[in-house]
Amino acid sequence: MTEMADGVLAGNRRALARAITLVESSRADHREQAKALLEKVVPSSGNAVRLGISGTPGVGKSTFIEAFGQFLTAQGLKVAVLAVDPSSKRTGGSILGDKTRMEQLARDPNAFIRPSPSGGTLGGVARRTRETMILVEAAGYDVVLVETVGVGQSETTVADMVDMFLLLLAPGGGDELQGIKRGVMELADLIVINKADGDLLGAARRAATEYRGALGLIRPKHAAWRPRVRLASAREGTGIDEIWRDIGKFRDALAEDDALEALRREQARAWMWQELIDGLVQALIADARVAKALPDWEERVAAGDATPGAAADALRELFLAQTKG
Repeated sequence: MTEMADGVLAGNRRALARAITLVESSRADHREQAKALLEKVVPSSGNAVRLGISGTPGVGKSTFIEAFGQFLTAQGLKVAVLAVDPSSKRTGGSILGDKTRMEQLARDPNAFIRPSPSGGTLGGVARRTRETMILVEAAGYDVVLVETVGVGQSETTVADMVDMFLLLLAPGGGDELQGIKRGVMELADLIVINKADGDLLGAARRAATEYRGALGLIRPKHAAWRPRVRLASAREGTGIDEIWRDIGKFRDALAEDDALEALRREQARAWMWQELIDGLVQALIADARVAKALPDWEERVAAGDATPGAAADALRELFLAQTKG
């Protein structure tokens, strides 16, 4: 673990890839090794700009991220993209393969793309994305982009681990505005109307006006920042510099009253509770007496002979009785 940690801290891409594979593993021995590794590198993390990016299907998230990433590397910055793919229910593997959708960025020596299967977690965010973020930050990456599967699931998962949440929308407006969940709009710190070029430019401008009006009806997440709407074209590379300036202004605004540090502290507490909940669930399932009683309770619930709540209470009491004993 010391050798691997030294490799990560030195920015060795192979060591970083191996370290991420380790933290993504669910094997008990690998989890213990991952804890030791993270303890060694966490003091060197926390210095990157953390951005979450989501959007409606077909909005061009990967194209935008590739253009945005190339813009950042041209500024001399190192960019890590944690692109979370949907998982196959048959094999558990990634379906989309973001490296194949970001070919130019993948070849950039100052960029690191890590597609990970979502594992069915809400919001399409892999359970170990937070730990992967620590590793890439410790490896010296200046900007971390977390791409989620898309609007429709619980995108609060990614919003709870990044500094700023970007929502990408297409030049639809009108009907599309009705289709976007209010909750997702409330998460956005910056809305980007992508594909604002050619024949779609007029529609993009009209959509931007509608989204600005919609944002005016939503209470901002942060007292120091009111969400903005920007036009961009990933294909033509326009609007990306303005988006980067907005990101800088956002961080400056939150830094003035220590809101950014407060946000990260709250995210760390939430992460601890989620780890605690996940660990308790795993311990409960692994318990021998619970595992023996579980099939019977599942059958009774499926047959309507017991309510899910009653079954959960019985299994929990069975588990707690053992721990007390």
